[in-house]
Amino acid sequence: MSPREYRSDKRRAAAEETRRRILDAARALLAGDAPPRLSVDAVAKAADVSRQSVYNAFGSKSGLLEALFDALADRAGMGLSDAFAAPDAASALTGFAETFCGFWASDRPVLRRLRGMAVLDRDLELLLRRRDEMRRTALTELLRRLAETPDDATVDVIWQLTSFETYDALAARDQARTTDDLARIIGAAATAVHRAGPSAPRS
Repeated sequence: MSPREYRSDKRRAAAEETRRRILDAARALLAGDAPPRLSVDAVAKAADVSRQSVYNAFGSKSGLLEALFDALADRAGMGLSDAFAAPDAASALTGFAETFCGFWASDRPVLRRLRGMAVLDRDLELLLRRRDEMRRTALTELLRRLAETPDDATVDVIWQLTSFETYDALAARDQARTTDDLARIIGAAATAVHRAGPSAPRS
C-alpha cells in the first residue's frame, strides 16, 4: 500500500468514526430524559464535534435525519426477505408485521419522540412521510405477489395496521404483550383485511 493510500484509508476511517459519533449523539439526545433538541448545534455539541463536521458528514439537517433513520433500521436488523419469500398471504403479512413491529420496538421512545417532534419540524415531517410511503410501497409490492391488483383501500388499511401508531397504541394498552404477540395480532388483522378485500383470491 502506498503512503497516499494509507493516508486516504486513515481519513476515511476517521470520517466514518466521526459520522458514527454524530449519529450516536443524535440518538442519545432523543433517548434521554430531557426534552430533546435535534438541531445541528445540539447534535454537534453532544458529539463533541464542530457544527461544520456535522455538515461535512451529512450535508444538511435532512441528511442527518435520513442517516439516523437508516442507522436505527440497521440497528434493528430490518429486512423483508422472509416476508417476500413466504408461500402464502398469512405468512407474508405476518412476516411484514414482524419486521415492522421489531423495528418499532427496537427504539420505541426514540421513534415516538421523532414522530412527536415532526408536528413542529417541517424537515422531520417530510422525512417521516417519505419513510411511511416507503413502507406503503413495500406493502403494495408484497400484496401484488399475492393478488394481481391490490386495491387502494386494502393497502391503506394494512398500511395503517403496520404503522408505528398502531404498534405503540397496542403496546401501551397491555404492557404484558411481547413484540411477537403484537406482530401476531397485527399480522392476523392484516390477513383478514386482505382476505376480505376486492383483490383477494376467490375460491
